[in-house]
Amino acid sequence: MPSPAENPADGPTSTPATCPMKEWPRAIHHIDRKDLYTDLESRIHYLHTFLDFSSSDIEALINGSKYIKALIPAIVNIVYHKLLQYDITARAFQTRSTSFEGPLDEFPSEDSPQIMHRKMFLRGYLVKLCSDPSKMEFWEYLDKVGMMHVGQGRQHPLHVEYIHIGACLSFIQDTFTEAILSHPRLQLSRKIALVKALGKVIWIQNDLFAKWYVRDGQEYAGGEVEQVAIEEEGYLHGQRMVDEVDEVSTAASN
Repeated sequence: MPSPAENPADGPTSTPATCPMKEWPRAIHHIDRKDLYTDLESRIHYLHTFLDFSSSDIEALINGSKYIKALIPAIVNIVYHKLLQYDITARAFQTRSTSFEGPLDEFPSEDSPQIMHRKMFLRGYLVKLCSDPSKMEFWEYLDKVGMMHVGQGRQHPLHVEYIHIGACLSFIQDTFTEAILSHPRLQLSRKIALVKALGKVIWIQNDLFAKWYVRDGQEYAGGEVEQVAIEEEGYLHGQRMVDEVDEVSTAASN
């Protein structure tokens, strides 16, 4: 897969597209539909080119990471305050996670042991979102995050319906956007670049959730069910991808 840092204006190689039309009236980029559902790199490359995710977005994320990290502890608290306002989303925290071995509150609050545990992982995940997206392992991990919410890859399966995933991602994006645009020390041009870049990453993450929920492309799945390795949360191929950060260490990194 070409690096996402390449200028997507160049686009994929133009080739004749397979189409019932006799000929296209203009040059058009061919996207192999099967590849979108069977090859993660092809899917990511298509999303990068479609969203114009380029080296300027990567630069904006890397240069703005210290500002994002400073916002993360507050945003994590805001997100969990929202999730615990509804019984249907709070219900997801009444089951024990793969690695949590502490006491479990029947009716979780923001200070419950399992919520404090989940906050730790959300902080690490949000830090990961503003790391280096030019590496394929970045997108592999975001894909794995989607997989783990449909009951795969965990010793104790977790099932969260997609409506709540989409709503939560939108809420996170909205909260980040407001915080970045109201930042007192960032120039407007940097605010715009950072909001655009982070928005593209979140929408690609949204797609990598949706691919595990929707049935598009099922005809390419084949007869055998893929065996998914069970790993600890925060790991990809045995390598730790998300650090166990806390509010103190997150703030201290800035």
